[in-house]
Amino acid sequence: MEPYADAVVETAHGVTIALDVTAGAKRQSFPAGYNEWRKSVRCQVTAPAVGGKANRAIIDLVAETFGIPRADVSIIAGHTSSSKIVAIAGTSRSEILAILSASGA
Repeated sequence: MEPYADAVVETAHGVTIALDVTAGAKRQSFPAGYNEWRKSVRCQVTAPAVGGKANRAIIDLVAETFGIPRADVSIIAGHTSSSKIVAIAGTSRSEILAILSASGA
């Protein structure tokens, strides 16, 4: 089975990805590995988890990784948690998995 496959789900509106986020990290990284227990893709951002700064950094980093506009990325669950669900519009699960596998750990 592909790495990341359990974390990426195709929906009627696009694709969702389960993230395990580390805010305030030394460097930004996505994907930064895979959390087997949470079945989520690790994401590290340098922004602190204060005032939504980390959430904005996550959206920027995910959009940059997939080469899509920021408007196509949204956090749909876990706004105040390190476990988040991110929705990506206008793409398919296979495209997301291909990019994650090519750029991931």
